[in-house]
Amino acid sequence: MTYLKKYGLRLLYTILSILLSLLILTALYYFNIISNNTYKILKVVLIFLNIFIGSYILGKKAEKKGYLEGLKFSLIIVPIFIIITLLTGQSLQMKSIIYYIIIASSSILGSMVGISRKKES
Repeated sequence: MTYLKKYGLRLLYTILSILLSLLILTALYYFNIISNNTYKILKVVLIFLNIFIGSYILGKKAEKKGYLEGLKFSLIIVPIFIIITLLTGQSLQMKSIIYYIIIASSSILGSMVGISRKKES
């Protein structure tokens, strides 16, 4: 139960933070405060950043092997993104697969940094 609680809560917080940050970004774009190119770049960066932060916090709570914690987290979050992609009628292209690999790398890197920061403090 603690495994489900640990990853479930972190996943919930990460998804909620992604949705909230994208909502704010979309509002800025809607009111022409930011340009189209800036919107596209920030959308991708915010997703990577939120996943990195979620994995960082998960890594700080891990006992050992931060890369495994990040890999587990990415194995939960990437299928969710794939399901959302398929439900919206888009097909999986090479661009999407690279995007998911970068998301998984961000998750692994975040938990590795989190566990290394834990040992320093």
